[in-house]
Amino acid sequence: MLAFLTGALTLLAQTARKFTIDLTDDGKAQMLAFLPEKPSGRAIVGIPGGGYSVLSNSHEGTHWSEWLNQRGIAYFVVNYRLPQGNRNIPIGDVEKGFKIVRDSAAVWGIQPRDVGIMGFSAGGHLASVISTHSPYEVRPDFSILFYPVISMDERVSHVYSCRNFLGEDQKNPAMVRDFSTQNAVKRHLTPPAVIFMSSDDNLVPPVTNGVAYYTAMRNAGNECAMYIYPTGGHGWGFGPWFKYHDQLLTEFGNWLDAHPAPQQDAIRVACIGNSITDGHGIEMAPVNGYPALLQRQLGKDYLVKNFGVSGRTLLNHGDMPYMKETAWKDAQAFDPDIVVIKLGTNDSKPQNWKYAAEFKQDLQQMITTLCPALAQSAKKRKKSKNAQPVRPKIYLCTPIPAFKSSWNINDAVITNEIIPIQKEVAQQYGLQLIDLHTLFANDGDKMQEDGIHPDGKGVRRIADIVAEALKK
Repeated sequence: MLAFLTGALTLLAQTARKFTIDLTDDGKAQMLAFLPEKPSGRAIVGIPGGGYSVLSNSHEGTHWSEWLNQRGIAYFVVNYRLPQGNRNIPIGDVEKGFKIVRDSAAVWGIQPRDVGIMGFSAGGHLASVISTHSPYEVRPDFSILFYPVISMDERVSHVYSCRNFLGEDQKNPAMVRDFSTQNAVKRHLTPPAVIFMSSDDNLVPPVTNGVAYYTAMRNAGNECAMYIYPTGGHGWGFGPWFKYHDQLLTEFGNWLDAHPAPQQDAIRVACIGNSITDGHGIEMAPVNGYPALLQRQLGKDYLVKNFGVSGRTLLNHGDMPYMKETAWKDAQAFDPDIVVIKLGTNDSKPQNWKYAAEFKQDLQQMITTLCPALAQSAKKRKKSKNAQPVRPKIYLCTPIPAFKSSWNINDAVITNEIIPIQKEVAQQYGLQLIDLHTLFANDGDKMQEDGIHPDGKGVRRIADIVAEALKK
């Protein structure tokens, strides 16, 4: 009895408030909230497993609340409705729960850019779907996956999870591929993840599920860690019967501590661009590319995000237009204070520059979409020499020199046609122009073999130039 009372008092000391929110009018979907006594600002949304046929919401749900609250982490368990063949039902429930957490962040002591998702088994699949398919506004900042179902191919996964989630679409190879979430991982855009599994899991094969997700994340260069325990089977969750329970909590806690939250008032910087921003040829570009180096240069007062996509054009009639990409939507949803635009290299290719007459208007479209206030005041701004007073502040970069004509990229077009248009538009809207083409002219020794993409020293040089411009 004494031990029970001591445990109860400890829980009360750590969990300041507990309540339930109905996610549907009929109360069939609910979210249980556990708010810590001393909030750190971090929150985790828990997604129980159960093969999409039941909910294992104790050891894969509420039992985690005390441990997380002791760490100052607000915890929410989504008791989602089962799909019964309609995947949009559980996806919608979890997305609504996420929206409520972020919308209520100020009231509940949560940093809205430090909200993770934690899923178990089929709930791990659902967590990975939210991480790879959902809009930026309801996509987590990090993912924690316990022995997750990843593949929707029932031959290599948990049969009933696949059938219950996809329903009739289980017969559609395209849908099976799309919701096998290792195929949906996106470079820069899929949040960092950690995966916990047992090697002897015979219910959800680790190699074709959790390991497959890790492999996709690592191949994309995204941050991902994986812990595989020798034994334990499937479904241990927070269960103290799991042989490696204490080790799991230590390793999980260390992973969380290694991912500090951004400052609440950090200046948000969105880096928009093509493969040079994306980090083509740079090993682990999400942590070693120029935007990542820019983050290190600017420090904790800034939050820099990479929205670069290889091969993309500014031209909407180009072969791969940037403004048709998920990254373009995400960059806007990021609600940046500063935007650094570095596009134009791929536009110089003959198949793209045949639309040269549209380059100026497409650049104007990008700028005024990012900052509608600029469209309203363009005429006044044209006559003014004052700094741009509207948000976000936009920095327009000229392309770095094309030292070789790889992929038919044409430096003469960049120099004589694209850059003059960029300068004209920058002047029209009062934007600061970062002339990378001139500043990088003597840095041919900092390029990869193709002569188009900077190497490790080159991306550091770009980060130095951009950081200096932003600091000014």
